[in-house]
Amino acid sequence: MPSNKAKQNWNAAHYTQIKVSVQPEIAEKFKTACAQAGISMATALSGFMAEYSKIAQPCVQTKKDMVSTRKDRRFAIKSISDQMEELLAAEECYYENVPQNLQGSRWHEASGESIAVFHEVLGLLSDIY
Repeated sequence: MPSNKAKQNWNAAHYTQIKVSVQPEIAEKFKTACAQAGISMATALSGFMAEYSKIAQPCVQTKKDMVSTRKDRRFAIKSISDQMEELLAAEECYYENVPQNLQGSRWHEASGESIAVFHEVLGLLSDIY
């Protein structure tokens, strides 16, 4: 098909393919999260890469911008964890106060999923330091 060939040529001229190897459960969760968000995995990864590049680049260039000591990093993680716990408490409050007729709605289910993710992230943050 000519249109496929033209698209392949345009993509080859404007994009770079990157192969990533991850654990199967990570890949599956990422695929599911992208589908729920209504975006492609390539779009999500491109966004992560762009954001990471902006954040990581200054750290390589100037130590002043880095959280340079282990103590500073632990404090930063603690601060993030505290904020996540506040968000978790708010989400749990919302979830528990959803009226009976809206329980089982997509908002109620999304809130439950958010709570699970908050718990997972808080666990990962506690494992970091």
